[in-house]
Amino acid sequence: MAFEIHLTGDVKEVVNETLPGLISDLVASGITAGDSSLWGPEAEPEASKRLGWVQAVSVSRPLVPEIEALRAELVAQGVTRVVLAGMGGSSLAPEVIAQTSGVPLVILDSTAPSQVLAAVDGDAEAGGLEQTVLVVSSKSGSTVETDSAKRVFEAAFRDIGIEPTGRIVIVTDPGSPLDVSARAEGFRVFNADPTVGGRYSALTAFGLVPSGLAGVDIATLLDEAEATLLEVAIDSPENPALVLAAAIAGGDPRRDKLGLVTDGTHIVGLPDWIEQLVAESTGKNGTGILPVVLLPVSPEVENPPADLQIVRFVDEANAFHFREHHFGEVLISGSLAAQFIVWEYATAISGRMLGINPFDQPDVESAKVAARGLLDERPADTAPALALDGVEVRVSDAALAASGTVAGVLDALWAQLPADGYVSIQAYADRDRLSQLEGLRELVAADSGRPTTFGWGPRFLHSTGQFHKGGPATGVFLQILEQTDVDLEIPGRPFTFGQLIRAQAAGDAAVLAAHGRPVVTLTLTDPQAEVLTLFEAAQ
Repeated sequence: MAFEIHLTGDVKEVVNETLPGLISDLVASGITAGDSSLWGPEAEPEASKRLGWVQAVSVSRPLVPEIEALRAELVAQGVTRVVLAGMGGSSLAPEVIAQTSGVPLVILDSTAPSQVLAAVDGDAEAGGLEQTVLVVSSKSGSTVETDSAKRVFEAAFRDIGIEPTGRIVIVTDPGSPLDVSARAEGFRVFNADPTVGGRYSALTAFGLVPSGLAGVDIATLLDEAEATLLEVAIDSPENPALVLAAAIAGGDPRRDKLGLVTDGTHIVGLPDWIEQLVAESTGKNGTGILPVVLLPVSPEVENPPADLQIVRFVDEANAFHFREHHFGEVLISGSLAAQFIVWEYATAISGRMLGINPFDQPDVESAKVAARGLLDERPADTAPALALDGVEVRVSDAALAASGTVAGVLDALWAQLPADGYVSIQAYADRDRLSQLEGLRELVAADSGRPTTFGWGPRFLHSTGQFHKGGPATGVFLQILEQTDVDLEIPGRPFTFGQLIRAQAAGDAAVLAAHGRPVVTLTLTDPQAEVLTLFEAAQ
């Protein structure tokens, strides 16, 4: 069997109580048959256009030889470095596929100027721009981050005498603005299935083109997925997708937070992909499941809160050991492709259980509109920054800054947490240069005493951003920005990358505040030095 799931403790009882209803309602076979009525009459129009992921394996098969041929062509030209410009599921699926396969793939899902520059320039080990092919992935064909990256790479290629049409590959839906313009200009274009939403697109052209060009054996990936499709299509208690959905969305009261722990498995980065799939699919209408990516030693694992269900990814060889020592957890093992299939099914089933449409994202656009407005109007800061401990501080409520110290501001933010709340840390910074910021999550979780998520901006806006605004109003938000002298113009645009990322942060903060969510924004004026100040304040 390609996928194994083991239950321990009270979650086993929850699953046993929940499964009969899912089986009698023929939910699994209904999804496989494309029954769009499963999520209710309001969701049916959208669901009827969004179930193509169920057939993704067979639809994607013809892409394999085409991708492999293009890779061979590029390698023959000495082009061996692959950069992917994509957001949300368009970048997170290829990232986990490449990492798990041990294949180098540069992910550009940021608007931080220094991170964009590094992606363009390359390095001595991986190769520079001369050895680079850029894959631009955008379902809508109008994503500002990927459009901006494409513009910069086009100019950079031309600067060194390389025709961009031979070095930029487009993945988009047929008929999108990007599809039309790219074909007219002579770029190589791969069309994805328009009936598959971005977060369910791991086994479509969005997941396969960049991974295959980077050197992943995508044919085997599809083989593993195909074997798992047989398991999830059957309405039975052994169906792993039904069991998983019951475990994460069942129970009364339901645990609305999902702790994802990778422990002793070769799969790298899977929780980040699951995070965007589950959060964006379920976080709406005031409900949802909040994934929290954890370490085996995270505070939430050592002392799990009552509203958090832990799912631990393990190798099958170690499953018995984990069953004995991790009571109350859901233990999962299986190939990466099997994980993709089971989690997609389980997330769609969870949407039905929660009474929401798992295929729309009604609150994602609001932050984009706010950012666009800030770029167009360039207003003066409406909330002037306070200088506390050398850090620029902005708050959604002046009372949050009354203490006059960064530590006091954080304590005031934690004080806004309800009993079932969570903290969201959002770092609008270069994740290569300031990767240590991720360690802040552990300190904040311990200090606040509540589950804490960490996301790099702006990429989380295309995933968990939906949950933050559409899910339960229980979050408090900590934005971290960096002030840097590095900036980069975007050819053909009246704004720079530096202005873009600041507008994205400010736009999201404004929307969160408008939804009544407490927001603190800390801008590190000397990032490398002030990270230590921030860590000390968070303890």
